[in-house]
Amino acid sequence: MSDELFKAMAQSVIDGEPEEAERLAEQSLRAGIDPLVSINRGFVAGVSFVGEQFSCGEMFLPDLVLAGDAMKRAVAVLEPEMARRGTTREVLGKVVLCTVEGDIHDIGKTLVGTMLSATGFEVIDMGVNVPIDELIEKAREVEADIVGVSALLTTTMVKQKTVVDKLKAAGLHPRIKVLIGGAPVTKDWANQIGADGFSEDAIGAVAVAKSMVGKS
Repeated sequence: MSDELFKAMAQSVIDGEPEEAERLAEQSLRAGIDPLVSINRGFVAGVSFVGEQFSCGEMFLPDLVLAGDAMKRAVAVLEPEMARRGTTREVLGKVVLCTVEGDIHDIGKTLVGTMLSATGFEVIDMGVNVPIDELIEKAREVEADIVGVSALLTTTMVKQKTVVDKLKAAGLHPRIKVLIGGAPVTKDWANQIGADGFSEDAIGAVAVAKSMVGKS
């Protein structure tokens, strides 16, 4: 019974069906299944499959968005029971995420946050148009492992360099790693400004983030 339920959980994420994911999460609680097991054997398996299919061009951005939504809905159902049992998912690392000051583009950054959360990172999403000093203060406050900085405009890309420079000046880098992304951002730019990682998409960002915290 459990194996069939886990397969259905994974499929609800693959199919991008948040209501079905929520229903299956509730069903698993009624069946007395450990919510952590449901997440790891069911829903995360679906996220992993979607990530693989996206990477090889078989699934696309809308599929990724819907899969992330389904995962979030399932976890929202299961988290209260996890708290009641005193169990928690292994946290791979803590990521403070934002779109840089002067830039209000949200979709890519939000998707990165969703996929990082789905795979076990604790994500603090500060939103868009975030002043750099506020970002750095938040990273210091929560003892972040990674700062993720998105920019979709060539005019705001330079702020990514400012983030690296200010983290260094504050003595927080390289303890706090910097992951950058956004449409105009390249690996060469990341190397040029001294960022620790770069990704073109949300699935890639997960892989880079895992390698940054030694979990790849």
